[in-house]
Amino acid sequence: MDTLVFDADDQIAGRLATRAAKEILKGKRVIIINAEKAVISGNPTYIINTYRAKVQKGDPYKGPFYPRTPDRLLRRIVRGMLPKRPRGRAAYRKLEVYKGKPAGLGLKDEAILRPIETSNTLEHKFITLGNLSRHIGGKG
Repeated sequence: MDTLVFDADDQIAGRLATRAAKEILKGKRVIIINAEKAVISGNPTYIINTYRAKVQKGDPYKGPFYPRTPDRLLRRIVRGMLPKRPRGRAAYRKLEVYKGKPAGLGLKDEAILRPIETSNTLEHKFITLGNLSRHIGGKG
C-alpha cells in the first residue's frame, strides 16, 4: 500500500483536505503532519465565532461533539469530504493527522509532499488551525 505524507505548513486547509480525501479514496494511506500550521482564509473574528458556535452547540453529554485540537479539526474537515457510505468509512481509517512532525514515523524530508507547491501567499486575512484551536478552547 502506498503511503503519502503531506506537510500542512502554510497550506489552505480545505484544499489540503480535498487532495487527502481523493488519495485515500484511491486506496492510499495518507499522513498529514504540522496540522496546526494549516490555514483557513477569511476574517479571523468570523471564523472564530463560527467554530465557537459549532463547539457550543448541543448537549455536552449527548452531542454533537466538535473537535478543538488542530489535528482533530483537520481530520474532521477531511471526513466531511468523504462519502457517508461504507467505502468512505473504510477510507477514513487510512488517514492519520499529527500536530508537528512525530519522531516515531521516521520520516525523511524527501518523502514529505506539499499538495500545493506554492507556499501560503494569501493577500487577505487568514487564521491558522493552531490559533483557532486556542480560541475555541483547545490546547493546540
